[in-house]
Amino acid sequence: QVQLVESGGGLVQAGGSLKLTCQASGAISAIKTMAWYRQAPGKQRDLVATITSVGRADYLDSVKGRFTISRDDAKNTVYLQMNSLKPEDTAVYSCKAAVWTYHSDFAGPPDEYWGQGTQVTVSS
Repeated sequence: QVQLVESGGGLVQAGGSLKLTCQASGAISAIKTMAWYRQAPGKQRDLVATITSVGRADYLDSVKGRFTISRDDAKNTVYLQMNSLKPEDTAVYSCKAAVWTYHSDFAGPPDEYWGQGTQVTVSS
C-alpha cells in the first residue's frame, strides 16, 4: 500500500558528510510525522530525528548541530543531512512515516510504515 525507499548511505571518512533520502510512494493521502532511526550491531535502535507536518524538528542529543532533517511534501520525501560524521554514527539508518492513505479513517491515527534501511559506515 505504501512503500518507503531509502538511499544515500555509504562509506565516508570521519568528518565527512552524507545525505540520506527516503521517498514514500503508494496510496498516500497525507503524511504526518517522518523520522529517521539508526541501529548499530548489538545495540538498540535509536530515534535520530523527527519532523512534523509543520516542520518542527527534534534530534537525538548526540547528533544535534551535526544532522539536519527536512522534508518535501510535494515529493513525499524526507532527508537527513549528516555532517561532521563520527565513527560512532556507523549504523543502519531507517526511515519511518506516519501515513494516512486513501483508505484511512482520518478520525483515527495514521499507520506507520518503515523503509528497508541503508548502511552508513564512518571510518576513523
